[in-house]
Amino acid sequence: MPEATILCSGLIERIGFEDAIFTFKTNKNTIKVIEAIPNHKVGLELLSKQLLDTDTGIIKSTDAINIVGHRVVHGGKHFTDTTEVTPTVKDKIKALSSLAPLHNPANLEGIEVAEAIFPNAKQVAVFDTAFHQSIPEYAYKYAIPNKFSDEHNIRLYGFHGTSHKYVSEKAIEFLGKEHSKIITIHLGNGCSMTAIKDGKSIDHSLGFSPVNGLIMGTRSGDIDQSIIFHLADKFGYSFSEINTLLQKKSGMLGLTGFSDLRDIQAEAEKGNKSCQLALQMNAYRIKKYIGSYAAILNGLDAIVFTAGIGENSIEMRQRVCEDLDYLGISVDIEKNKIRPDKLTVVSKESSKVKILVIPTNEELEIAKQSVGLFKN
Repeated sequence: MPEATILCSGLIERIGFEDAIFTFKTNKNTIKVIEAIPNHKVGLELLSKQLLDTDTGIIKSTDAINIVGHRVVHGGKHFTDTTEVTPTVKDKIKALSSLAPLHNPANLEGIEVAEAIFPNAKQVAVFDTAFHQSIPEYAYKYAIPNKFSDEHNIRLYGFHGTSHKYVSEKAIEFLGKEHSKIITIHLGNGCSMTAIKDGKSIDHSLGFSPVNGLIMGTRSGDIDQSIIFHLADKFGYSFSEINTLLQKKSGMLGLTGFSDLRDIQAEAEKGNKSCQLALQMNAYRIKKYIGSYAAILNGLDAIVFTAGIGENSIEMRQRVCEDLDYLGISVDIEKNKIRPDKLTVVSKESSKVKILVIPTNEELEIAKQSVGLFKN
């Protein structure tokens, strides 16, 4: 940095499974290992060994790393910008774990492991919620007694902000318009959508915690909240059990038995009715949000697909974009048959709204914000 020359990159998928996949790339070679990686600590230790490997030659010592940037999902009311990690910051991240139980504990573990592996580096937290601080009060406030928002900060926070910020800036640059109306669609194991006007987030599908909105890998997305009380009163579920049900056992996993969209699509092609229905439900929910966000934006210049599913699932993009002609959204079937490594237009020439696939780069965005924190 600031040249943003990539020395190496890595990805660990399916943490907690016997067939976890660790991929590490340098200019010289690619290392791919399939083995059991039980947790994030083991994964980060595996990464550090590759950084110090004599064959790759990335760094001679961990002292060569000056800054380590971390994605942290929930910053609550405490964090509205990128922040250097201190013991107080870690305590607050831990305290917010109840609002993002799938993420904040793992984010904190990543910080603590990195502190041990890179003891001389500054640790920096980049919060998913920060980009959504521009959402107006009438959009972020819930219709519950005011004391809960005023005294207890119960409100919509929004998530995946680093990704939405990065791809929206790329889309605005591509459009070349002074004023823009964009919907960014981040589809991965966690999913969210943002309405972005002139570069500012004005509404977002996730709320107080990252469980509502779209159907996700293991999270339910939007449900009628009375279901929670019905589960407790009728079936005797504790609130802890309901929380686990909605966070870890619902979504695509609850509908199909699979949380990975690749598995679900493969089963759907074999005729699995549950998987076919789940794909239909998933696309339908996204369409509903496109319609509502087009209304609050009063028009659309572009929709953007990003993240693991958004970038790689040809089928999901096709399902989402079909039958949206009234909104001026028309996908080109042939153009859509890609898994791009750069910004790609997949809409028809006649489409009033551009359909863009933009690979997200949260790592670069986190690096930029982390370095920027110490520029002065």
